[in-house]
Amino acid sequence: MKLIQNMVNYKVNIITGVELFKYARQFNVKISREDAEKIADYVRGKQLDIFDDEARSKALKDIAKITSPLTAKEINRVFVLLAK
Repeated sequence: MKLIQNMVNYKVNIITGVELFKYARQFNVKISREDAEKIADYVRGKQLDIFDDEARSKALKDIAKITSPLTAKEINRVFVLLAK
């Protein structure tokens, strides 16, 4: 289980805006390409652990500031689906 979590976190931490936009569409999450780029720029290299509720919550608060609260809520759906 830990190996899978590490792989998912690794992917999140190197994701590009194009990839994030693709995943969002795949999961029927509505975000713009511009917001996907902003979010990818934010998470890339942060060593974010999406399985850690506290770390994910802090990241989502930051994402809400650089995009919008609605976008952060939608991105949380992507993170939760990736973490399954």
